[in-house]
Amino acid sequence: MSQTIEVPVITAPVSEVSNQAQSPVAVILPHQKWRVLDFSEIWAFRELFAFLCWRDVKVRYKQTVLGGAWAILQPLMTMVVFSIFFARLANVSTGGIPYPLFAFAGLLPWTYFANAIAAAGQSVVGNERLITKVYFPRLLIPLSSVGAGLVDFAVASGMLGVLVLYYGIYPSMSLLLFPVMVFGLAVAAAGIGSLLAALNVAYRDFRYVIPFLVQLWMFATPTVYMDSTSMVSGVWSWLMPLNPAYGLIANFRAVVLGGTLDPYSLVISLAVSAAMFAVGTLYFRRVERGFADII
Repeated sequence: MSQTIEVPVITAPVSEVSNQAQSPVAVILPHQKWRVLDFSEIWAFRELFAFLCWRDVKVRYKQTVLGGAWAILQPLMTMVVFSIFFARLANVSTGGIPYPLFAFAGLLPWTYFANAIAAAGQSVVGNERLITKVYFPRLLIPLSSVGAGLVDFAVASGMLGVLVLYYGIYPSMSLLLFPVMVFGLAVAAAGIGSLLAALNVAYRDFRYVIPFLVQLWMFATPTVYMDSTSMVSGVWSWLMPLNPAYGLIANFRAVVLGGTLDPYSLVISLAVSAAMFAVGTLYFRRVERGFADII
């Protein structure tokens, strides 16, 4: 005995069917091996970038007694040590500037630059669980480490202002270039940090290379042991700005302490910073697809 089953038929207006047919289709294609930085994608995740920066700041000073005071103590105590050894024992020339102020004006940007590179280089490995669970532009991780360091830099800059007023040295109108120096250091640190972060995922030896590299780099950059704008001459005056920290820190000290700018070293160091950023981010995006599998 046969049985008839009635199936309800759901109809839709012709307009809805046509709208569905005209809806955009997402086509997923494999990425190119070498991809440039997509600034629109970074901008779309700007809130996540701000959250990661603030998270790094909070984690750094969580359960500490002095809190943000460590941002001042690190360059300040280093300045005291160098003042004892270089100012009194080595008799370092500072161009008439009191050595403690001379040293602190060089150590402040260097401390930010060095800490930003070290933090960015270890950032991807340190965010293993975040990378393996959700998608977002991976480049935000080293960039947020560089951005978080700006908070410490801003706090320590207040101490530099106190020292400048204490020694009675007033900067000139060139102080308006202060953001340019900081931006150049941030760009260079982001490029180098991104490169080291990508290499650190594949080759864990870089966890030992990064601190050693930063330490050597400090002595290759005359931050505390000579007046770099006046004592470097000859062929070295043309080659030293290829070290981005050299030209940016030397001119940073000049704009803060009212010294003479060195346009050549500033332009070359800014250009090298931009080149390092391009190379570092390009390599990072080249290998970021395998982070979740390797890490």
